[in-house]
Amino acid sequence: MWSAISNIISGAIKPVTDLIDNMHTSDEEKAKAHKELTKVQNSLISQVMEHEEEQIKAQKEIITAEIKSGWLSRSWRPILMLTIVAIVANNYLIYPYLSMFTEKVVVLDLPNKLWNLMQIGVGGYIAGRSGEKIVDKWKGNKNG
Repeated sequence: MWSAISNIISGAIKPVTDLIDNMHTSDEEKAKAHKELTKVQNSLISQVMEHEEEQIKAQKEIITAEIKSGWLSRSWRPILMLTIVAIVANNYLIYPYLSMFTEKVVVLDLPNKLWNLMQIGVGGYIAGRSGEKIVDKWKGNKNG
């Protein structure tokens, strides 16, 4: 994710870098302009990373508050995700197998919105965990 952000920022700055290379000026002045541009690029990447870190912290605070507030508050998301997974398992694993032996099995309805919710839930979890690891690694490299 961070390399993608870095690539986007680098891509946006590349035309300016090319312009500097094509300027009719001394190599020393070109090097100075490149140095300043690199500082701007690094600053932008740093600001994006700090913003992402703030978002992760906010998400962590919400989840922590849910955990502390009681069983139902901290359990509704996992229960919902497990329910959706159970429907998917029924429709794609259990139903096809059992339908070979009996006609009494049913396919459970899984509306698109519920499927999308599961994708967001799983994707959000994966993105959140990845973001935490990246921020921790970035902080370690920055401080180390």
